[in-house]
Amino acid sequence: MSKTFVFGIFLLLLVSCKGDKDKSIAEDTSSYEILTEDWPKKTSPNSKTAEIIKDWEEFNALQIGLDAIYKVGNTEDLSLVLEDLIEKQKALEESTYPEAFDKPQIKSRQKVFHTFILKTKGDLIYRIDSKISVLEMIEAHNAMLNQMNSITNNTLDLKTLLEEE
Repeated sequence: MSKTFVFGIFLLLLVSCKGDKDKSIAEDTSSYEILTEDWPKKTSPNSKTAEIIKDWEEFNALQIGLDAIYKVGNTEDLSLVLEDLIEKQKALEESTYPEAFDKPQIKSRQKVFHTFILKTKGDLIYRIDSKISVLEMIEAHNAMLNQMNSITNNTLDLKTLLEEE
């Protein structure tokens, strides 16, 4: 009788522990969902910038890769998009820049964008909330495009100014 009682308690403990394990797994997987609704939108190039970059295949590929970030649903998707962005960013860095954008202002903003891609990837690896890093990455990309737009909108001819002096 005492053996039956001990066996019954052991069986009861075994069943009750199994239920808690399933519950914790369900909670862990729900924490990996990513909500993209509150992320800032990607800046668009103005008409002058769009005309210059239309034939710049590496930059256009990066733009398309960044569009995919708004379609992620969980951290695994985000990780795949980041890997793709890293490859496209490397190809962009090695590409031939259009003359208007072959400037340190653009290249430095591109490096900042690359840095935030890697920071976001690191957050995913160490299972840190990546929302802030993603927002910084989008801001860095927008800053790069804003700089491109600023360069194409600048009508001041520096060569003429330097010749007059």
